[in-house]
Amino acid sequence: MAALDDPQTRAAVDALRFGAVRWLGGGVVAVVLGVLMGAAVVRIVENGGARPPFAGLLVVALVVGGVAFAVVGLGALVRARRWTAALARTQWRYGVLRIAGPAVVQVEPLGFDEFTDEPLRLRLMSTAVWRTRAVQQLNGADICYAEVTPREWLLSADGAGTVYGARTVRRRERR
Repeated sequence: MAALDDPQTRAAVDALRFGAVRWLGGGVVAVVLGVLMGAAVVRIVENGGARPPFAGLLVVALVVGGVAFAVVGLGALVRARRWTAALARTQWRYGVLRIAGPAVVQVEPLGFDEFTDEPLRLRLMSTAVWRTRAVQQLNGADICYAEVTPREWLLSADGAGTVYGARTVRRRERR
């Protein structure tokens, strides 16, 4: 059974996709509002009215911020699509999550022997503090993990409601 066949996994990936669409949509709305506000300010000034204070700064903030949010949303949509494809072709593996640093975790597969086996060391991809803390709260918990590429992995747990992306830790990053 593919990992994506699990209803919890499907719901988690759908939630990620929905969040990405919100970022993209919010960015597009901000750009449109910035352009409309800029056009309104130009119209006001052309008709002899006083230029509203901070209007130019607000227009620039809306357009630049909107473009940034749209790029983040588009990137998240691409990542969700890659992750969905990976989960459709692989199965979940099971293990125990251990915290090895602020954003570094290690996964000990089922049947792990600390004397002979090497754990899977990963660095979380997310820079959001709340996502990092959510993973840290899973210390010692049973989790499921799946390989997207040899350097990229997905983590999840029962009831997590999402999947977390992580990359393998290179030798020089290990401490």
